[in-house]
Amino acid sequence: MYSRTEKYSSQNFVKWKTVLILSSLFYLCFVVHMTEANEGTQEVKKQSKDKTAQEQNLPKNDIGDSRVKKTVTEESSRQDSKLDMDKSNEKHQSQITISQNFDNKAKVPDPKIEVNTGKNDKLQAPERESTITETKHTPHIKMGSPSSQDSASQPNNPNDKLNEKVEPPVQITPPEPQVQPPVENKPQVQLPVENKPQVQPPVENKPQVQPPVQDSPSVQPQVEDSPSVQSSSDNLSPEGEDIEEEPQEELTTEQRQAQEYYSQGEALINRTYDKDQHQAMEYFQMAAKLNHTQALEHVAFAYILGDYLPQDTEKAKLMFQDLAARGSPKGQLGLAFLYSTGIGVNSSQAKSLVYFTFASLGGDPLAQMSLGYRYWSGIGVERKCETALTYYRKVATTVADAVTMSGGPIVQRIRLQEEAENQVTGQSMMMDDDLLQYYHFLADKGDVQAQVVLGQLYFQGGRGVGINHERALHYFLMAAESGNANAFAFLGKMYSEGSPAVKQSNETAFSYFKKAADKGNPVGQTGLGMLYMYGKGVDKDYTKAIKYFSLAADQGWVDGQLQLALMYYGGRGTRRDYKLAVKYFNLASQGGHVLAFYNLAQMHATGTGVLRNCHTAVELFKNVAERGRWAEMMPEAYNMYKEGHLDQALMKYVFLAELGYEVAQSNVAYMLDQGEVGMFENTEVLERALLQWSRAASQGSTVARVKMGDYHYYGYGTKIDYETAASHYRLASEQQHSAQAMFNLGYMHEQGLGLKQDVHLAKRFYDMAAETSVDAHVPVTLALIKLGLFYGLEVFSKEMEDYQRLFTRLDPRFLLGPDWDIYLMTFLALLLGFLVLLRRVR
Repeated sequence: MYSRTEKYSSQNFVKWKTVLILSSLFYLCFVVHMTEANEGTQEVKKQSKDKTAQEQNLPKNDIGDSRVKKTVTEESSRQDSKLDMDKSNEKHQSQITISQNFDNKAKVPDPKIEVNTGKNDKLQAPERESTITETKHTPHIKMGSPSSQDSASQPNNPNDKLNEKVEPPVQITPPEPQVQPPVENKPQVQLPVENKPQVQPPVENKPQVQPPVQDSPSVQPQVEDSPSVQSSSDNLSPEGEDIEEEPQEELTTEQRQAQEYYSQGEALINRTYDKDQHQAMEYFQMAAKLNHTQALEHVAFAYILGDYLPQDTEKAKLMFQDLAARGSPKGQLGLAFLYSTGIGVNSSQAKSLVYFTFASLGGDPLAQMSLGYRYWSGIGVERKCETALTYYRKVATTVADAVTMSGGPIVQRIRLQEEAENQVTGQSMMMDDDLLQYYHFLADKGDVQAQVVLGQLYFQGGRGVGINHERALHYFLMAAESGNANAFAFLGKMYSEGSPAVKQSNETAFSYFKKAADKGNPVGQTGLGMLYMYGKGVDKDYTKAIKYFSLAADQGWVDGQLQLALMYYGGRGTRRDYKLAVKYFNLASQGGHVLAFYNLAQMHATGTGVLRNCHTAVELFKNVAERGRWAEMMPEAYNMYKEGHLDQALMKYVFLAELGYEVAQSNVAYMLDQGEVGMFENTEVLERALLQWSRAASQGSTVARVKMGDYHYYGYGTKIDYETAASHYRLASEQQHSAQAMFNLGYMHEQGLGLKQDVHLAKRFYDMAAETSVDAHVPVTLALIKLGLFYGLEVFSKEMEDYQRLFTRLDPRFLLGPDWDIYLMTFLALLLGFLVLLRRVR
């Protein structure tokens, strides 16, 4: 705490400081004005000398000489008196302006004079109406020196002809759309306003008006290097709104027809259910023939991917180049894909990065995904986690905004290698047609479980079954007649969201959810909690919502866990608790809910409730981004593969691999490894496969990591390198617990390939492989028998060194030479012939 003496002394110090600042500013302004006045006086004197010189060249007669001398003398004296008056007025006005600005700092607007073109489009200028003069019916005046302004304000000279020769004319330019602002450090601002009765003061809370900077050495408006101020009174409506808009070009008949075709095609492919891709592509082709840009984008990608059009890489490349020249983000994306993969063009990661960047700036989510993956993995660029986070967050936000209460359709990510192995054992992820027909048979016979299973399959899709809400409603109603709680719950979901089969109805949804919740069904409890949380069909009640969400979450239902986490995160109906929110978000993410991944990513990205972790946030955002509508290409590629369209399937997988899909990368590598496609030359097939295996392995694929070891072990697509192979096997063994990698390490220790030869370590890795996987028991057993046999022979040979000479003498190679086997075979043949001969004699 300060004493009273210190307090008063500090106040006096502030007052003296203020006085000194004001005095300094006043002196500075006075010096500037005096300098400008001297310059103006010198200019006037110079003009007077010029006039005198011109006067001397006129014809000498009494009347002309007297008129000229009188005119020059009157003009000079009038300009001198006017200049003195202006100097005194400027000095007095500067003092008033400085004192007013320091007394009322809050009223001084932004130093820049701007015209706000918002809703209240009014001219904004500093609040000094006394210093702003109005000039009516003057279209445009260039603000010059004080002498030029004085000349403009003088009355006409009696002798106009002589004045035209003697004094310089006033600079008046034709009407122009902009007004040149005064130069810096002028005490007065003179703005012409056309037919405007009053200059309005600046409107408060306008985004263009910034608060004044305190302790500034000058309070004059800074108009140097600023855009010209243009009066817009002619462009304003009576309410002050800008009514001048750029006229839209009227579409021609051909353009309207193209837009109609394109709209019809978009309507067919944007359906949630029952999409008609073939008919949509026909519409796009008709619009593309009329040079419709968006239709050309669809057709170009159809040519490159082989979607409902014959695959034609060259035609697609030409279309992409034309679209990119127009500034189309899709065209730039297509070119980036071609340059990245080297399909149809020479591979260039630099060009690919440029086109991906331009497409991303154009707002294309697929380009943003690709850039996010490149910066995350360091493909062609330096690894930057924060940059990858920025790109993936944009795409994830777009995907999360489109997620409905049901979570959207289920997308199956099928690995071709695992599918080929599972078909042998009969454990395929796709539902067989015979099995589906069997479920239909059971459902028609009245089996409630079969009815519910079929209803869920047709409601959400999955396992090769398409979405069909009419069939889903049919089987749910059949199961509901038997009082099945799951049927009640899913009927509530259908009515709460609405679908092509039923009309949205909160009352009907509440009825079905209530029946399911009364039976303890977690799906019904979650649906009932949603209605209470948002007040749909019932009064909003957070307490009841938390109650039902908790009941569902305790039973492990993913939607209940997600909604309960959101309640704790937002503090709705309960106190805000980030730790509990993280707990339930984690539980929901284990169930695969996309919104759980998204919210967890946001918390890790911002450090809310957890320590900030960029890598974790990127992985979670990447998971969300890969669940967008473009993920539907994954089952489409699999169906093409099953139907035998291998080139089209490979192209789709390659495109998804460039977006960062690990499953697509593994499938591309598998197809190339099997030699099933002939799109690439034989010399580069294995190299491309190795590249895709390496990208998939960096994302945690166990199979890809083992394959990396195999390629270096056998020299596929690279040189033989046992040490590198062993390092990949070790990573797969330690980080991903691969039984195959453990077995390979055991073999390399046994043979001493790339690792130290050690029988004991070999046996240890063999045993670990058998413990990790049941399927490894048989090969491990054979390997251990072989290892024990050779190890026993080695030990026996060391102990039987005394008998080594005897065994050496008995060696047939020592007795018969290197061709002992030929002699032995000849002897056996002769013996056999002799035995046959004896048998015939008898």
